[in-house]
Amino acid sequence: MPSKEPKNNRTGNSMWNIPNIITFFRILLIPLFVIFFFIDGVAARWITLAIFCTAAWTDWLDGFLARKMKIESPFGAFLDPVADKLMVAITLILLIGREGSPWLAIPGMIIIGREITVSALREWMAELGNRAVVGVSVIGKIKTMCQLLAIFLLLIASPAIFGLPKVFGYVFMWVAALLTLWSMLVYLKAAWPYLTSEKNDA
Repeated sequence: MPSKEPKNNRTGNSMWNIPNIITFFRILLIPLFVIFFFIDGVAARWITLAIFCTAAWTDWLDGFLARKMKIESPFGAFLDPVADKLMVAITLILLIGREGSPWLAIPGMIIIGREITVSALREWMAELGNRAVVGVSVIGKIKTMCQLLAIFLLLIASPAIFGLPKVFGYVFMWVAALLTLWSMLVYLKAAWPYLTSEKNDA
């Protein structure tokens, strides 16, 4: 009799597993966030803040569940950073438009520009099979925390809610921007031997 191979249970690693559904839900929150951002009133601002906090929490939750359930999928590896970058970039653009200040536009430009640069770098390194060289660093994680805190402070820095001074949000945004530049230089330094290698030239 031919030997029976054990069935490979791919349910956990399928495209529509629980962590990926949570990530997709985070993307669906973005248009809702934009709508309430432009609505005047205390209630709308509270809802805007709640949506952003929910998105930030689900970012942690899907990663936690993926590790806990030992679920890995190509779709999840693609979708999770896309959801994060979309939410942050769109929120920064909305805040810059609302504030109309170069002191927020400059760090916002640095953060968005860095995300584009590092994403392109990671994609190029992945084609070479060396994506781990530009993996997420500790600096990048600290930068993300400062960035989220800055956005949170700027979202609640309104007379309609707490009347908190916006300066704290600006300070953390600049700290995030400086850490963003630092982490980008770390990534570029790690990838520099591959970028300058003649073997990689087309």
